[in-house]
Amino acid sequence: MKGQMEEMQAKMKASLRAIEVVGTAGDGLVKVTANGAREILNISIAPSLLTEDAEAIEDLLVVATNRALELAAEKEASEGQSLMKDMLPGGLSGLFG
Repeated sequence: MKGQMEEMQAKMKASLRAIEVVGTAGDGLVKVTANGAREILNISIAPSLLTEDAEAIEDLLVVATNRALELAAEKEASEGQSLMKDMLPGGLSGLFG
C-alpha cells in the first residue's frame, strides 16, 4: 500500500507540473505563468509598462503572481480529488464530490 501511495503521489506531481495557469494584472499587461505544482514558469511585462515607475510594476507583479498561484492551487485540489477517487473502492469515491 505504501508503495502504491508513493507511486500515486509521484504521478500527481508529474501531472501538476504539466498543467499551466496564467495570472494577469493590469488588463493583461502583466502575466505570470505557473504550473499546478505552484512553480513560477514565466513572467511577461508589456513593453508599454516599462515607462511606469517601478512601484506600479511591482504591484502588478504581486497581483498577477498571487492570481497564478491561486489558480494553481485550484488545479492541485482538483487533481487531488481525482487521485483520491482513483484510490478508493467504487462505492466510496462519491465522498469526494
